[in-house]
Amino acid sequence: MSAPAAESGDSLLNAVEGFLSVGRTERMLSPHTIAAYARDLAELVGTLAELGVVAPAQVQAAHIDAWLQGLSARGLSARSVARHRSAGRQLFAWLLEEGALEANPAERSPSPKLGRRLPHSLGPDQVDALLAAPDRSAAIGLRDAAMLELLYATGLRVSELVNLRWSSWRTGWLVIRGKGGKERLVPYGDRAEATVLAWQALQQQAGTLGPYVFPTDRGAPMSRQNMWLRVRHNAVLAGILGKLSPHTLRHAFATHLLERGADLRAVQTMLGHADLSTTEIYTHVARHRLREAHARYHPRG
Repeated sequence: MSAPAAESGDSLLNAVEGFLSVGRTERMLSPHTIAAYARDLAELVGTLAELGVVAPAQVQAAHIDAWLQGLSARGLSARSVARHRSAGRQLFAWLLEEGALEANPAERSPSPKLGRRLPHSLGPDQVDALLAAPDRSAAIGLRDAAMLELLYATGLRVSELVNLRWSSWRTGWLVIRGKGGKERLVPYGDRAEATVLAWQALQQQAGTLGPYVFPTDRGAPMSRQNMWLRVRHNAVLAGILGKLSPHTLRHAFATHLLERGADLRAVQTMLGHADLSTTEIYTHVARHRLREAHARYHPRG
């Protein structure tokens, strides 16, 4: 059953609470998404209250425009403003569906222009340094090395890697169930295989081998946060400065394949992208790196 829609006299705050409740219980949105909606819509409610607007039926397009312009004036990026705009539009679209409004006041709000943001990647030398950083003579170092080798060899999403089970392991392949429950086969190379199997053998010797490839001490899947910390730890050891996350190795995987002539649709399949346009961003990264190399090394660059 749907959460009760806000009536025309209800407050915007009540409307937001109803919208978030539906997101949790019916749309099954993740806690992260719900928290993001809550933050963005709290700013909307606060801004409109300052304008004397406290009920959904009072909201006009000019109020939404003023809210978005205020966000830009505060220095928020175009992407952040676009995210806030999307949250507002979805809130009022829900109120419209529930019969609490006759029109969506955010429907015609102008969308900020978003420039193409290229994903941060690593050069081959940096990847080599990162993969060489863990101390493989220690258990945690061997585990880190196996994670990093497999992440770069397959381009898996972080959530796919931390939840990876030995039952998904095949000689030369991983059977991955990604977004939307879609299954795909992802190949890996000899170096990743050797390191992961060495990690498996160490667990077998210690009697700690469980269903997950990269478990915690308690045998549960490693958290995304812990994975991020391990990547950052080894990046520091490798002397790699600046922002770096597990997702950076996914970018490097795709970029390096395309730089060496891999077929775009093959890379799309390995990454698990539903839309080819999502994968095409990596062709721009590859061209960007090629231009840099030409400018740096060509006699007439």
